[in-house]
Formats: sequence, C-alpha cells, structure tokens
Amino acid sequence: MDIRASTHLPCGRHRLDLSFPRIMGILNVTPDSFSDGGRHAVPDDALRHAEQMLAEGAAIIDVGGESTRPGAEPVSVQQELDRVVPVVEALVREFDALVSVDTSTPEVMAATAQAGAGMINDVRNLRREGALSAAVVSGLPVCLMHMIGEPGDMQDDPHYDRPVEEAVATFLAQRVAACEAGGLRRERMLLDPGFGFAKSVEHNLRLLKHMDRLEALGLPLLVGMSRKSMIGKVLGRPVEERLSGSLALSALAVDRGARILRVHDVGPHVDAVNMTWAVLEEGSAHD
Repeated sequence: MDIRASTHLPCGRHRLDLSFPRIMGILNVTPDSFSDGGRHAVPDDALRHAEQMLAEGAAIIDVGGESTRPGAEPVSVQQELDRVVPVVEALVREFDALVSVDTSTPEVMAATAQAGAGMINDVRNLRREGALSAAVVSGLPVCLMHMIGEPGDMQDDPHYDRPVEEAVATFLAQRVAACEAGGLRRERMLLDPGFGFAKSVEHNLRLLKHMDRLEALGLPLLVGMSRKSMIGKVLGRPVEERLSGSLALSALAVDRGARILRVHDVGPHVDAVNMTWAVLEEGSAHD
C-alpha cells in the first residue's frame, strides 16, 4: 500500500480521511479500566474528557463499556448498553463527533449504530453469536482485531508455532474472508494486530518490528499500544508513567503503516504522529 494513497472511509454520516494517520481517543466508561481506574464512568465526566480529546486533535472517540484487560470479567448486555448508549448519544448530539464503539456485543452494535456511532471496534473480530449479522445490518465499518481466546484467559502462556507476524496475518486474512462470506463488504473493514492480546512481550516487540508485512492484506491498520504492559515490562514504568514509551511505539507503528492510533494521551500523540508523518512524507517525495 502506498503511504501517500488517499483513502476515505465512510463512517455513518462522516467520512474519515485515512490518507494520513489519525488519532483515536480512548474513552473507557467502565469502572475497572486498567489505565484510568474508571475515572470516566460517570457520563458527565466522560463527555468532558471527550471534549478535551477532540480539542487536542482526536479524529475519533472510541467508547468502551466492557473492560478487555487481561483477566477482565464479562458484563451483562444490559450493563454495557446502559454504560455506552447514553454517552454515544451525547457525543453525537453535543459535538457531532465521529464515535467508534469498542464492543463485541450484537445488541450494543445495533443500539449504538442507531444512536449515531460511525464505527465498530471489535476485539473478538465478530465471533460472538449474532455479531457479524449486526455489523452487516449497521452499515458501519468494523475493525477486526487479532486475539486468541478471551480476555479472561488470553495471557495464559500464549505461544505460536511460527513467527507471530505470520500467525497474525493468516488469522486476520481468514477472518476477513469469513466476514466477507457473511455479507460484510471488504471496503468496510479495518485490521488491528492486537498488541497485548494473547501475546508475550517478545511477541509484541517482534510483531511491531515486522508489522509492515500486514500491509499486504490491503486494509487500513488500527494500532493500540498506549500505556500497555509491554511498555511497563521493558522500561519498568507504572501505567501512569508510560507516555514516552507509548509515543515511541506509535511513531514506529506509523512508520510501519498504521493509519489509526488508539491512544489515551491525545495531544502528545498528535504531535508525535504529525512529526513522524512529516519525515515519512518528505522522504517519499524524493523517492
């Protein structure tokens, strides 16, 4: 994929220009988020934080009502609906924001699409019963993420019989084919390598080093490494001190083809991504 190619992704009433990398701001409305301790579980707090992220340059706000941290317990459908739908409605009403919904639940996909969401971000890659049908009916683009197992057990000694980047590419290619067969159009798909999901630190580092190989799949890449434990294990930093490591990883991801960066600290990432892109564009202009 030519990094200079223009790609406009229809997202409900929005069109997202992916000819350059965009920032997706994380808005967890769960009480047990690994990164923010549930600080945005109250709707008013969530809206104020989203407003700040939009002002700092976020192109997308990703709203999640079910924690997917390692060892996370599932929530009921009604709990997830109660957490997410009012926030999506308010973001659309007050800010006309492009909202992505981080969910694997068919009922939540349907309700948030009705509420004005513009994208579905599914860590389980539409494998829950009814999820693929709900995504097709929604008419929204969907991000399919690589994950083996479930959040509750995904970090129980993950291993791969071949290089992790090859395993991830094969898995995602198979999911793309299965979703196409189920009626989801290819041009409505994005892919996420799933950093931190069913992967050791070594897997994560190798996957990022060779992530450019995933471009052969021909779909936009969404990457989320912000504040993750891989940074803590390499640098010895607690979650609140992982900004520098997050910025370094995001810059490397852009160099290897990422088009959307899912992050907590929007302002610093906007600067880091824009600076990285300026270097890449200058270099490509003289190729």
